[in-house]
Amino acid sequence: KSQGTPLRMPGFFLPKFTLERYLATLSSMTKSPRNGGESVAEVLRAHGIKFVFTLVGGHISPILVACEKLGIRIVDTRHEATAVFAADAVARLSGTVGVAVVTAGPGLTNTVTAVKNAQMAESPLLLMGGAAATLLQGRGALQDIDQMSLFKPLCKFCASIRTVREIVPTVRKALAIAQSGTPGPVFIEIPIDTLYPFHLVAEEVQVKNPPKGLMGKIVTWYLKNHVMNIFAGAWEARDVSPLPVDIPYATDDQVQKCIELLSRAKKPVIVLGSQVTLPPTPRFYLFYRKALETLGIPCFLGGMARGILGKNSPIHIRQNRRDALKEADLVLLAGTVCDFRLSYGRVLNRRSTIIAVNRDKKQLLKNSDLFWKPTVAIQGDAGSFLLRLSKGLKGHRCPEEWPQKLKAGDVTKENANRCKADEKTERHLNPLKVLHCVDELMSDDSIIVADGGDFVGTAAYIMRPRGPLRWLDPGAFGTLGVGGGFALGAKLCRPESEVWIIYGDGSLGYSVAEFDTFTRHKTPVIALVGNDACWSQISRDQVSILGSNVACGLAFTDYHIVADGFGGKGYLIGREDEDRLSDIISQAQKESREGKATLLNVLIGVTGFREGSISI
Repeated sequence: KSQGTPLRMPGFFLPKFTLERYLATLSSMTKSPRNGGESVAEVLRAHGIKFVFTLVGGHISPILVACEKLGIRIVDTRHEATAVFAADAVARLSGTVGVAVVTAGPGLTNTVTAVKNAQMAESPLLLMGGAAATLLQGRGALQDIDQMSLFKPLCKFCASIRTVREIVPTVRKALAIAQSGTPGPVFIEIPIDTLYPFHLVAEEVQVKNPPKGLMGKIVTWYLKNHVMNIFAGAWEARDVSPLPVDIPYATDDQVQKCIELLSRAKKPVIVLGSQVTLPPTPRFYLFYRKALETLGIPCFLGGMARGILGKNSPIHIRQNRRDALKEADLVLLAGTVCDFRLSYGRVLNRRSTIIAVNRDKKQLLKNSDLFWKPTVAIQGDAGSFLLRLSKGLKGHRCPEEWPQKLKAGDVTKENANRCKADEKTERHLNPLKVLHCVDELMSDDSIIVADGGDFVGTAAYIMRPRGPLRWLDPGAFGTLGVGGGFALGAKLCRPESEVWIIYGDGSLGYSVAEFDTFTRHKTPVIALVGNDACWSQISRDQVSILGSNVACGLAFTDYHIVADGFGGKGYLIGREDEDRLSDIISQAQKESREGKATLLNVLIGVTGFREGSISI
């Protein structure tokens, strides 16, 4: 029909769609060099994503190349789990969504532990995975498995792209969901035929020698129609800007009730968990700290909340938490969960007033039917709640003798720890002395990454994060192997900061190969390895209860040489180096500032510091 004349077909009336326009659209679709990876990259750029972590694969190459062209930095790792751990760290430190892209099949299955860790740590994370072509799924294609079933239990949102036009709205939706409510991971499966250009997909799909006769024509028509549908409307203009993020907040009545309860408390305690670091609170950290210190209420910090009050705050209490909670007449659980970390709520005094604030309803009330019961339970953002609470309590201050008493207990316990650091071990170095030395020399802008069992458990009592968002640990899942990825993401987010990985010699084995990544991507982190040739956290109970050290023994391996081999710089530190320990640490810091990832392989002995600690 001529221009402007409606195209009529049996059963259809398309008043604005002329045959000429249809043919032009068809031509632009079939001849366009564009690909679905470009659509992904455009959405990521519009959302301020600066890094995409990956281990390359043919299924996902168009995404990586398109992101690179738009200025998004592609950071490739030596294991897919590391890519997700790095994205997790970026999410925590940047207040945006961390993004990882991995190939189909084993590429995705390698990420399962890291995705579960992000779910339990409540990190907003977008995982995109390649997949077999839409026509070949379930037919035995290379690396083709049911990926959606794997990730549905782990993610807040899962989607499988079927056409190119779905990419933009699906990625926008996923990014918003990852940050809304209780943050967490989301997953998008993107089949290979929605990522490559039309002409390549059409060429690959067409039957080279179609059967003759009617069946051949039907097969040929079906395949052509399938490809046309994948690309129909692919390059129409679409909005790529961020969708609104839904954050739950406490009501004014709830805040007022808590203000009244706190104003009457004589021995209140606040326990801050990782949720207090979630957006939008990070923008107000200075005010946040000042507000809490003005109230004068003693605070215990856990997870990502470590460092919020700086290195030496008068209200930050590090020791004797169990005793303080039993004595307190009011406990405010701000983003803290009554799981194993609080003995499932048994450490709380039943006579205490308990205020619980959490974005997640299940976490808010976990074990409340067994060992504890909240006086006030608020499903809302813990960080903003604390700011509103401090504003409503302006002029009020906790009785001085209460935080002073708890601080005195802190000093006594920490002096005792320092005395234990001076004790000689049967062989090698005292781990407490090593950690005290590192803590004293660590720069004020340092970020500490915790990856291990016994040595890291000791470090949690000794090392003091200097400020907010300067402590990264796996969270409630207790995952080993986060070190390489967390440190990589942290160094990229904060290139000016010293980034320390505190490794056990067992956990180091998961990500020591990432020293190659640190070298290639110029991310000079410092790894401190407590090498006691043992999975000590397990061995302690296994030997005493079951009488065997089977599977717990390691060797005093030359991990420093491994670091050298991957382009880093390694140091071996034993008892003979005790007098120059500070000098060696300072030299490692210098190497890091000059661009070299370093590893301190410290041979440590056995102490009784963590006897009786929980390992199961």
